[in-house]
Amino acid sequence: MYYKFTNLVKVFLLSFLIALEAFASGGKRNGTAGAQELLIPVGARGMAFNGGYISGITGIDAIYYNPAGLGTLTGAQAMFSYMNYIADIGISYAAVGAGFGGFGSLAFSVKSIDFGDIPVTTTENPYGTGATFSPTFVTLGLTYANMISDRIKVGFTANLVTEKIVRTSATGFSFDAGVQYENLANIEGLKIGVVLKNFGPQLTFDGPDLLRTADAQNSLRGEQFYKIQSAGFELPSQLELGIAYEKHFSDDYSALIATTFQNNNFANDEYIVAGEFSFKDLLFLRGGYNYEPDASITEEQIFGATYGVGLKFNAGVDITVDYAYRTAHLFDANQMVSIKLQF
Repeated sequence: MYYKFTNLVKVFLLSFLIALEAFASGGKRNGTAGAQELLIPVGARGMAFNGGYISGITGIDAIYYNPAGLGTLTGAQAMFSYMNYIADIGISYAAVGAGFGGFGSLAFSVKSIDFGDIPVTTTENPYGTGATFSPTFVTLGLTYANMISDRIKVGFTANLVTEKIVRTSATGFSFDAGVQYENLANIEGLKIGVVLKNFGPQLTFDGPDLLRTADAQNSLRGEQFYKIQSAGFELPSQLELGIAYEKHFSDDYSALIATTFQNNNFANDEYIVAGEFSFKDLLFLRGGYNYEPDASITEEQIFGATYGVGLKFNAGVDITVDYAYRTAHLFDANQMVSIKLQF
């Protein structure tokens, strides 16, 4: 067991160092990645942790934060969540998953963004033409996870990312991969996790709205069409390494504390600390705090501390209702509500 543990730690460290080298100087490229909707959290439990519990989050809540956590799923689960995001943007999310014994667990998820109606403006009508449009941003995900031992879980997610603005659109794929290890060094409740998120090829916009007309001067060819060549944009890749400790004080009370280091390829690195207190597996109080050492609080670190509460009860099926609140600078705070059903 000692040698297995040592080899596992070496794999974790090697993966971390390789990815860290690839992610170097991420803060110098702030705001240069596309598909930012991949960074918008889903699931009120995970957001209440500020994304800091990647080492132990399980079930359908784990799909976004660390897909390895889906590997513990037994039976079937469904989750629905809605968040009031910045600038009156709404984030809707739904996921359904099931465990299939030794085969592992599968889940399907969909996240959509509601921008509302945006007025159409032109150079001739800068205050609006009377028409409106609404962008369509949808992310579809397929997740597979399994337990390869009583302590180790692995998981993978493939996302189809689509963005459409009127008649211009971009479509591509992103991939997440995660590992969780429980009872580290034979310490009950000590967990570590590693997750690589949002890896994939560049996305490029295309569509008929990129066509333009030009009148060739001093030419018999007359009016000609030409097409604007859109530049590709990279995905907002992330590497996260986390550790957590969970302690059961009695059959009624338990608590956990977690911390995560998040290395962002196109943003400042973050350190996250989170915790949860639970009573009889019925009532849960949560919180999380993130710190970006290289960020300006008023200009770059938009989101701050998070808080949350959860309530679990049985009404023929197990129902969990979670609420999360995330503070924000320059914008209104984010609020999210999730409902999870266990069949």
